[in-house]
Amino acid sequence: MKKFCIIFLLSFIIIVTAFGFSAPAGDLQTENYLRIHIRADSNESEAQAVKYLVRDELVHFLTPLVAEYATKEEAIKGVRGQISAIERVAKNTLAKNGFAYGARARFEKESFPTRVYGEYTLPAGEYLALVVELGSGKGDNWWCVVYPPLCFASPKGEQVIYKSKIAEIIKSWKNG
Repeated sequence: MKKFCIIFLLSFIIIVTAFGFSAPAGDLQTENYLRIHIRADSNESEAQAVKYLVRDELVHFLTPLVAEYATKEEAIKGVRGQISAIERVAKNTLAKNGFAYGARARFEKESFPTRVYGEYTLPAGEYLALVVELGSGKGDNWWCVVYPPLCFASPKGEQVIYKSKIAEIIKSWKNG
């Protein structure tokens, strides 16, 4: 009888632990990130090339902003307050490169596939995203993470050191 009780108790602990960590983790994980999704006007090589130029300019514009935010909510509020400036950066980059079509930016929930950023894996799911459409927005796209800034890369190909406030918090918990 004692052996049965121990096995039952251990089974119960394993089941509770599995449900406790797996059920909400996916929902919480998608809720911790603000993604960015830049959609090109078309799949023509010029439209795809200018999409990356717009990306570089937006990364340059957004990086100092999001670096200061301590929470996703702060990032959303801060970036939402810059929607006009984000559109202006995109439109100016398009115009400077000879494209007459415009750009629109907005926040929207979107489905993203599983993606690995260095040592971090973001599961497939719905994420809030800053969507930037160039022209018709019908071409191939580029997506990444605005907050925490996991994948903003240097446009000149320089080595980039990824910094994540979430990773810093986790490290402080492990070390403290």
